[in-house]
Amino acid sequence: MKIGLVGCGNISSIYLENLTNVFPNTSFYACADLDAEKAKNAAEKYNIPHIMTFEEMLECPDIDVILNLTTPQGHYPLSKQALLKGKHVYVEKPLALTYAQGKELIEIAQSKGLYVGCAPDTFLGAGIQTCSQLIKDGKIGKPIAATAFMMCHGHESWHPDPEFYYDFGGGPLFDMGPYYITALVRLLGRAKSVMAYGAKGFEKRTITSMPKNGQEIEVKVDTHIAGLIRFENGAIATLIMSFDVWKHSMPNIEIYGTTGSLKVPDPNGFGGPVLLATSENTEYSEMPLISPYSENERGIGLSETVHAFEEKRVNNASGALALHVLEIMESIVKSAEQGKEITLESTPSQEVPLDWNVKIGDIKTK
Repeated sequence: MKIGLVGCGNISSIYLENLTNVFPNTSFYACADLDAEKAKNAAEKYNIPHIMTFEEMLECPDIDVILNLTTPQGHYPLSKQALLKGKHVYVEKPLALTYAQGKELIEIAQSKGLYVGCAPDTFLGAGIQTCSQLIKDGKIGKPIAATAFMMCHGHESWHPDPEFYYDFGGGPLFDMGPYYITALVRLLGRAKSVMAYGAKGFEKRTITSMPKNGQEIEVKVDTHIAGLIRFENGAIATLIMSFDVWKHSMPNIEIYGTTGSLKVPDPNGFGGPVLLATSENTEYSEMPLISPYSENERGIGLSETVHAFEEKRVNNASGALALHVLEIMESIVKSAEQGKEITLESTPSQEVPLDWNVKIGDIKTK
């Protein structure tokens, strides 16, 4: 499929690298960015034949799919325009800023027979896939509980344009939460309800990165979220997402079952150590990874979506999965505001088992 890339910012380079050099079923036809220099640099570095405006991409019959890597505020409006023009869409997380917007995108896609894919695709990496297989094989028994922690002191120390991280649709929950919640959903299944508290550590943030060093950001969202997610299978996950923590020693994700415990690697990556302890062997042991996808393979979700389209099946990094994650996040915010449990209505797509006995770049179903 030929890709029209909109948004040539920080995250675009790894997509461009992998979808150009690793995954053979995609190619870039055009790129666009509000900053003409960024589009020009991307086109030159990755031999993209056309630089277009977004509007020109929508009218171009040679472009099959729009890869939407804009900031969160651009995810819904640009994806909607692309779908209405008959283009498949793959969008960075989150799917949209609100659950209602996300539902609308999925409904448009379904009405037109189009595919929506959405980051993160890190759950397709060797780390989480190995954990998923261990749970399916009964290595920890029946899952009872989980913990998930993402705590740091924000992104204004390194990101060149960090303002959107503290705007509506940002914060630790909407920025980093998709990695952790997507992993939990793929490991534990559909979430049933949530409860949460939220707080804001600082009303303003000072940028220390270049080129905006010294500028202040008004913080518009909670930057510390403590939540509970109850899953349909009975498991309960404790979730903490924070931009207010200087240092901590908590794990990324752990899953606790009736006969064992599982340490899940950082869901923001594709690999990492998978550690298993059981009632018979109470010391953690590192498990062999079942897949070759253990480096930064961002873009595998789009490549797999193309395979799904060709095979007329659901894609793994699907719009339905992203919509479920979006509803979980929005409901966590609502619960923190309203002080009550929120019941969820959405259902993620079932994961399609893939054959990981392949070389890098290949994708096939079992």
